[in-house]
Amino acid sequence: MNERNILVVAHAGRPDTVDAARRVVDALRAAGARPVLAADDRAELADVDAMFADVDVLGETVDQSALELAIVLGGDGTILRAAELVRGCEAPVLGINMGHVGFLAEIDRDDMDAAVHRVIERDYDVEERLALSVRVKDSSGAVIFETWALNEATVEKASRERMIEVVLEIDGLPLSSFGCDGMVVSTPTGSTAYNFSAGGPVIWPSVEAIAVVPLSAHALFAKPLVVSPDAAVAIEMLEGTSGAGILWCDGRRSHDLPPGARVVVRRSSRPVRLARLHQAEFTNRLVRKFQLPVAGWRGQSAGAQS
Repeated sequence: MNERNILVVAHAGRPDTVDAARRVVDALRAAGARPVLAADDRAELADVDAMFADVDVLGETVDQSALELAIVLGGDGTILRAAELVRGCEAPVLGINMGHVGFLAEIDRDDMDAAVHRVIERDYDVEERLALSVRVKDSSGAVIFETWALNEATVEKASRERMIEVVLEIDGLPLSSFGCDGMVVSTPTGSTAYNFSAGGPVIWPSVEAIAVVPLSAHALFAKPLVVSPDAAVAIEMLEGTSGAGILWCDGRRSHDLPPGARVVVRRSSRPVRLARLHQAEFTNRLVRKFQLPVAGWRGQSAGAQS
């Protein structure tokens, strides 16, 4: 039988996360599975506890393609890092929330031991989330940078003093040009992140769509847009009038954008796979995350007909 390789993603910055990582590693080994750590994580964790020093390392002793699943101990930021670590393979990501209520984490820390048991038993479903493919082209049309995003791709001004001048294009047709601080192109997963802060719509994860939100635009028509998941969204930096810009994807990967650069965002052919232990209603996640006032609700119980 092949070795079961489970990636554990955790950092050493918090004692409770280190303790959780110990428990997960011990549980996996006791079940005959092989825990795996990213090189940076192992180095940091081993400085705190020598027991991590002999854990296998992703990309050194275990190939990415051999991973079965990733268990993530942290919040949404750590889950985004884990999605980056497993990008290109089929391993789903299971988030165990160690901090504030997140939208990507499946469960809270109190249920961690049960979650690891279900991973060992392969008792979970896999949910696929729409991801973005992002390309940067220079003024000649040559592709100079390629990446991806689970939450959002943002085009932002590089200097505080000067806005950027852009043309927004949808499916090969120009929609409008304006000066702005930037543009956010978001997935439904990312609609509660930067998109939400910028005034964009909250999109339920079951809806396939792409949101486009201008940041501080100087234009009459600069409202949030929701377009087809198969649309191509292009943001072109106007030459001669625009300041320099920068592309950020999920706040983790960036590329400088000179005037004349063109950023093309579309649905990626490879979704992000999330491991799910139970059906979690997105409405409840919104209520918990934003502490929405629902006291006094007299509706029917979950699952009842309206």
